Amino acid sequence: MAVAKKAVPKELLDSLLAEYRKPEDLIGENGLLKQLTKLLVEKALEAEMADHLGHGKNKPVWNS
Repeated sequence: MAVAKKAVPKELLDSLLAEYRKPEDLIGENGLLKQLTKLLVEKALEAEMADHLGHGKNKPVWNS
């Protein structure tokens, strides 16, 4: 199954890059790239766990 690519809104990019001054702001130890990567991996793992368990995080489990 092919996943459609979604364009990142220009306003979001402008907002994320508003404080950009030097390369370290993007690729440094606490840079934007590291922060975004962490958030994306966490979100993907949450989705994978929800799919595996059959329910979302902190959602009630109903036994039938």
